[in-house]
Amino acid sequence: MPQKRKIIVAVTGASGSIYARLLCQALAKCEQIEETAVIFTDNGNKVARFEDTVEWDVSDKFILYNNNDMFSAPASGSAGFDSMVIIPCSMGMVGRISNGISNDLVSRAADVILKERGKLILVTREAPLNTIHLRNMTALSECGAIICPASPSFYSKPNNIEELCMTIVERVISLLGIEYPHYRWDKREKL
Repeated sequence: MPQKRKIIVAVTGASGSIYARLLCQALAKCEQIEETAVIFTDNGNKVARFEDTVEWDVSDKFILYNNNDMFSAPASGSAGFDSMVIIPCSMGMVGRISNGISNDLVSRAADVILKERGKLILVTREAPLNTIHLRNMTALSECGAIICPASPSFYSKPNNIEELCMTIVERVISLLGIEYPHYRWDKREKL
């Protein structure tokens, strides 16, 4: 039987909260997931309410943590979380994590995942990027983080925004090493 997974999903104030909602909905269906910690930054919560009016499905696999609670489980390596996805990930959060500034639960949890050699996936949302952004992402990549820009693909011919956003969500789930049905490129397909 596969090992049960404990994952952290963090939502920052970058545009694209739909990605986080779709990821949580998908993770709720995955039998491999024992627990999903969900953390919103203050701006992440505001942007999510502004952009995405769809209610999030509540699952007993989700535990919502306050971003100011530095005594909660995601702040400690002993809690056993193996992976973290920051989706969407603002450049401000990238900068804080890459410079070791753990001033809230999201940045502390990311620091813990890195120090415990877990998998940290940053679904970045910014355009264009300046040199500081690129250097911060390079530093995190050198520390083992995976930078997965929210750049959806069109190969699957999505019919709506949710299907388009799912191309990124499915990529994130694949990067987490979780089995989930998704579009796969067929070498017989011709452009």
